[in-house]
Amino acid sequence: MVEFSGVFPYLVSPVKTDGEVDKAVLTELVEHLIASGVHGLTPLGSTGEFAYLNARQRFDIVSTVVTAARGRVPVIAGVAATTIQDAVAQTEAFVQLGVDGILAILEAYFPIADDGVEAYFRAIAAAAQTKPVVLYTNPQFQRSDLSLPVIERLSHVTNINYIKDASTNTGRLLSIIERTQGRMSVFAASAHIPACVMLIGGVGWMAGPACIVPKQSLALYEAARRGDWSQAMTLQRPLWRVNEIFARYSVAACIKAALQLQGFAVGDPLPPQKPLAGAALEEIADVLRSVGAL
Repeated sequence: MVEFSGVFPYLVSPVKTDGEVDKAVLTELVEHLIASGVHGLTPLGSTGEFAYLNARQRFDIVSTVVTAARGRVPVIAGVAATTIQDAVAQTEAFVQLGVDGILAILEAYFPIADDGVEAYFRAIAAAAQTKPVVLYTNPQFQRSDLSLPVIERLSHVTNINYIKDASTNTGRLLSIIERTQGRMSVFAASAHIPACVMLIGGVGWMAGPACIVPKQSLALYEAARRGDWSQAMTLQRPLWRVNEIFARYSVAACIKAALQLQGFAVGDPLPPQKPLAGAALEEIADVLRSVGAL
């Protein structure tokens, strides 16, 4: 089974005003990120606006990324649903497209008890067959979260090998690492300080900001991987300004605006989300210039 580590950008989802996926722009972004040296690609994460896309759009996005990547880096596709049936159908479709792994997300309108949460992720793992599964927990946006006992039990499933925890609680990450005893590797989210997550045993990060600062993210990862913590923190400090603007504005709108400033015609966030303009764009441009990304 392939092992994942390093920098995996959460890709945006460029969608035209007629609802069609802009495959040319998405392919251009994939080529740029691979040329920048990223270790993998993750379509349909939070930055990919998965909650705003229909089934056909999700399929087209994953298909485009797999085709554009051409096996050069692994593609981990996001699967998000409110029902097990839908999650399994998505997983099976993406496996048929040739993805290298699944990022498993639970969308819940009504709260779900632990046994239901566990059943959901076990079903995705079974549908993924031999493909590795990354659990994605983001309690800020989820009605039902993965508890530590559920995470520990899921770590015994053969192909549930990773977790991206976006709780902003680095102590929780350490608890996950201790409870899973090497059965599950941890990826940082952009809301964490990646250097600190690497220090406690993380294997990299999956995050939207890596779309707009891939080379800077890679330099930080390499410094942390070789244990040069002084250099890692020197690189981490200015990059934190990127996270600060995401905390101030909508994530998808912010990253799409930044990419457009960099020359990628990814379009606006999907309505009813609003695109950024005016002072917000000026602030984003200033941050990009400050880290050498514009």
